[in-house]
This record gives sequence, C-alpha cells and structure tokens, in this order.
Amino acid sequence: MLRTARTTATWLVVALVIGSSAASAQPRHQNGFPVTLTSANGKLTLAAKPSRIISLSPTATESLFAIGAGKQVIAVDDQSNYPASAPKSKLSGYTPNAEAIAAYKPDLVVLQYDANKIVEALAKLKIPVLMQNTATSLTDAYGQITVLGVATGNTARASSLVTKMKTQIATLVKSVPHRATPLTVYEEIEPDLYAPTSKTFIGSIYTLLGLKNIADAADKTHTGFPQLSAEYIVAADPDLIVLADTKCCGQNATKVQARSGWGTITAVKNGTIVAIDDDVASRWGPRVIDFVREVVAWVKKAQA
Repeated sequence: MLRTARTTATWLVVALVIGSSAASAQPRHQNGFPVTLTSANGKLTLAAKPSRIISLSPTATESLFAIGAGKQVIAVDDQSNYPASAPKSKLSGYTPNAEAIAAYKPDLVVLQYDANKIVEALAKLKIPVLMQNTATSLTDAYGQITVLGVATGNTARASSLVTKMKTQIATLVKSVPHRATPLTVYEEIEPDLYAPTSKTFIGSIYTLLGLKNIADAADKTHTGFPQLSAEYIVAADPDLIVLADTKCCGQNATKVQARSGWGTITAVKNGTIVAIDDDVASRWGPRVIDFVREVVAWVKKAQA
C-alpha cells in the first residue's frame, strides 16, 4: 500500500530525529533584519525579510499561514494540504529535488528533515535553508513557531499564536479530572497497528493529559513507533482508542468493533473510540489545540 510505505518511512525518519531540540533565534534588531537563526542545520543569517518562501513541511506550512506569513509563501510541498489557500506544488518533502526547488527562485526554504542531502545541495545553490526537525514536545512546537516568526518578520503574530496555544491547552489539561489510576490509550496511525509512544510529540500530549500509553512497553527497539499485534492490544485492554488512520485508510469505530477478538476491549465495549483527522493528529502546528480539545472530550467520556 502506497500510503503504508510512505507513512512508515516517514515515521522511521521521525524516529531518527527524535531528541532534536527546537531551533532558537537571536534577532539583531527587534522585528528587523538582518537576523541570525540557529536551527537543526546550523546557523542561518537572513539579510532581508524573505518574500519567496518554499515550505516542504506540512506543519511549517500551517504555522507560516497562522502567523501571517502566507503572502510570503510561493510554493508548498505536495503533502501540505492546509490551509486550502496554500500554493500547493509538485515539490516533495520526502524526495526533494534541488533543481526543482531552485526553479522557483526562493529566498528561504523550510524543511522538516534532510532527505536526499537536500540541505547540502541547496547550500551549493546559495539558497537559504531553515530545517525544523520533528517536535517531540509542546516546547519544541512553540519554539519552532517562534523561530518562523523571526525568520519571516512576523515575530509579534508568532508570539501571540504561541501564547494562545499555551493558554488554551493549559485550560483543557486543567479541565481533565485527576485519576489515581490513569486511563490507558492506544493510538493507531495505520491499520498495520503502528502506534506512537510517549517519546513522540503526540505521545507527549497523552502524558500531559494523564493517560498511560500501551505502546510504551512494546517499543523494544526504541523507535518511538512500534508495530503492535492485535493480541497485544487486546491484552493491554485500552480504555481509549484514537484512530489517526481515518482519512488515509478509512478506519472508523464500526470497523474497529468488527475486528476479531476486539470486542472484549474496554474502549470497544464502552464506545470510547476517537476517529480523528490524520493530519491534525500527526502535526505539531497551530491545530494541535483541536487535537487536544477532541481527546480531552473523549477522556471525560471514558471517565464518566
């Protein structure tokens, strides 16, 4: 399955970059240029406000538009599907091509990871690159948004967005009643039963909400995304099942309920199966608020 191969490859790349910290930025002049940034690919100095930005990261694309930098973006990769107004192209973040990128004459390229040694290739073409690796915490996510604000001359909007995210998420977390025995959760990113652990960004959200992730004990190779067996999941008996393979693979509560042997799982018996947008569940940009809000609502149902 194309989706399975692509997604599995993506999660493996994610696993390789786990532990990287969010980029930091030190502007010479507040809201002015030049600015010097320190990101996953080293230091970057931008002499002027970029006006021809290419984003090869769906998360960065969402963040750029949310902080008011949308008008500066001339092209996004083929996986950047939000917002709808983003100028989608045939450029790929999975298999980036330096010549294809250079044809757009960008003055800044934002990447998620260095596939095909694209950072080196673009450096040879003197194209500025800002690489932001996969976040593993909300702190990482906030840091990346802040850096994008500095890099694009939208510092105030970025700061405002981060404050909004922090405030709303804190309120949602506080609304979850404390339990002496935590509820257990299983998130499915593919029907092949791959699941994120607490070491991943999305897993850190479950920890923040006081949930125990059943995938943690199964991650013997420490990839952050172990493939579970149906028997393991049934034995773990999660209180909550989160389906992050609804758009890609057509999964829903009805299909989960029909799986052989799954009828004994608490989440199946109680109907606490969350079908959520794959993109919202896999990106660490502004819409993480929507993800937290949805999960919190279902956690409360599971606690009732």
